[in-house]
Amino acid sequence: MNNSAQPKTTKDAILDATDRLLSESGYKKMTIDDLAREVGIGKGSVYLHFKSKEDIALSHIDRIIDRLCGRLYEIAESTASCEKRLSDMLVERVLFRFDSVQHYTQNLNDMLAKIRPKLLHRRERYFQREAAIFKKVLDEGQCEKVFAARPSDEAAQSLLIATNSLLPYSLSTQELGERSQIEKRVRMLAELLLKGLLAKPGK
Repeated sequence: MNNSAQPKTTKDAILDATDRLLSESGYKKMTIDDLAREVGIGKGSVYLHFKSKEDIALSHIDRIIDRLCGRLYEIAESTASCEKRLSDMLVERVLFRFDSVQHYTQNLNDMLAKIRPKLLHRRERYFQREAAIFKKVLDEGQCEKVFAARPSDEAAQSLLIATNSLLPYSLSTQELGERSQIEKRVRMLAELLLKGLLAKPGK
């Protein structure tokens, strides 16, 4: 999503610097001094916006998910068919994450191992946010009798779980492969998943 029209705040600049330093040296070697120097501000100014290095790293991931959910909402509210929207949303949730960290050489779990417990807790919240957006389209599809009647919250969770293996958490982007390969895999998976959601004729 293009945010170039929005004025960049000091907080955004710190998070942008975090992205660069995570890519170059990883979480363990990144310091508050490094971040301040990268942004061109004093160390104390960093602490005006974030409590700790841990808080900065988690906020960096939060920002990726905020932007992803914005994209998912845009697709969910488009005029395309329910099937097309769900397929595009599944592809977007994988590729957006890949694009956001494609310059990292480590997977996120290794890179952020020091904050793994809090990251895992946050990740549950991320998936709940995504599931709510998917549920909206599933509910609409069921009302239109495009999708078979089933608990849409469970169906939404299942769609996310099915595509989680393609996210850059357990594998680095290098291990996941080329972007075109990932897109091909997720589109094929989306096609298979959607076939299972469709209502049977006459039902």
